[in-house]
Amino acid sequence: MLEFAHFDRRRYPTVSVREGYRDWLRSYESTVEDEMDLVLLAALESVPWPAVKRAADLGCGTGRTGAWLRARGVAQLDGIDLTPEMLDAARARQIYDRLAQADVAATGLDAGVYDLATTCLVEEHLRDLGPLYREASRLLRPGGHYVLVGYHPHFIMTAGMPTHFDRPTGESVAIETYVHLISDHVAAARAAGLTLVEMRERLVDDRWIALKPRWAPYRHHPVSFTMAWRKG
Repeated sequence: MLEFAHFDRRRYPTVSVREGYRDWLRSYESTVEDEMDLVLLAALESVPWPAVKRAADLGCGTGRTGAWLRARGVAQLDGIDLTPEMLDAARARQIYDRLAQADVAATGLDAGVYDLATTCLVEEHLRDLGPLYREASRLLRPGGHYVLVGYHPHFIMTAGMPTHFDRPTGESVAIETYVHLISDHVAAARAAGLTLVEMRERLVDDRWIALKPRWAPYRHHPVSFTMAWRKG
């Protein structure tokens, strides 16, 4: 793990994860682009989405990932999140069988019963990846998949841009951010008994620049990534 302060170019005031996502809620759905995460999930070829009987959405937020999973045929879906206000938004979608307030590293969910666990756009807020990967592995049955989508460390380091949002006043606020190299993920996952089966990276391209014209200098740079792991 690298401290984000080494790369920070914006110097936004920084708040905790719980405070940040509580305050971001009102504009979250309109500012987080599908190009960041959902297009990466759709690109994965190693995960048999329709065959998933039971999935755990770790850091479910407003339920964006959960809605995508349901649309792909996932039969039963549980979710956890640290922020009560985000959970209220997820609950309103009526797509989860169970929702609970918990940390992604200590979910309280049943061990060894899930075909799939997902974590999307969460890992950059964690100082240590080890507990997350251990918890995901604990939840999975043998042969189950863990899919993580993350904010690419290259982009964080090159653009010096933390996860952030704008308050109604227009003030930009950063949410606590850490930089994890891809090798950090591999080490943490292997220690948890997971095997990498697929990885994809999302580059800044014309579609991204149409959404965020100020990102034109970062054309062809990776902005997000997904890794699919298998247990056992």
